[in-house]
Amino acid sequence: MGHEKGADTATRVQHNFGMARPEGYRKAQRFMDLADRFRLPVVALVDTPGAYPGIDAEARGQAEAIARSIETCLRIRVPLVAVVIGEGGSGGAIALATGNRVLMLEHAVYSVISPEGCASILWRDGTLAKDAAEALKMTADDLLKLGVIDEIVPEPLGGAHRDRPKMIASLGDAIETALTELSRQDGARLRAERREKYLNMGKKGLN
Repeated sequence: MGHEKGADTATRVQHNFGMARPEGYRKAQRFMDLADRFRLPVVALVDTPGAYPGIDAEARGQAEAIARSIETCLRIRVPLVAVVIGEGGSGGAIALATGNRVLMLEHAVYSVISPEGCASILWRDGTLAKDAAEALKMTADDLLKLGVIDEIVPEPLGGAHRDRPKMIASLGDAIETALTELSRQDGARLRAERREKYLNMGKKGLN
């Protein structure tokens, strides 16, 4: 399962720029429940600036849908591997990315809020986005040191879009390796490890 952001203006508008509505998160919950029932591993490809913040989404229970999706990620007894392939923003990303293993492409970003939003809240000045980005530690290198992600997947020179077949093959190998390791554990161990992983977050600082 994953976010579809689009490749140009028309497709990005069609896919709401990768910002899922409550129905999208409820669909993800159904997918994970089915995978759990049939003992199939789950792979989540994350590429979103965050959940859709519109008033209509809030009226249909956006926050509840995100929370239930995170709960489902923590509850299932099958391997869950999540990959941040471009942008991982806020709860909209973690609703799919609460996995046993979280991989991240070399040049992807993953944070609780956008740098512009962070700067506006902290300093009431969106022009300080660069300072906010540094403080957020949103790069793959920083997040690996913090223990938020488990592995960085290298990209081709110039970025993943420069050589898509090579990137797909490399990412496929990384996912296969993670799933092979996780398949050796039983369901109870997988769930317990996943819960412990997220309970421990925040205890580890940068060197």
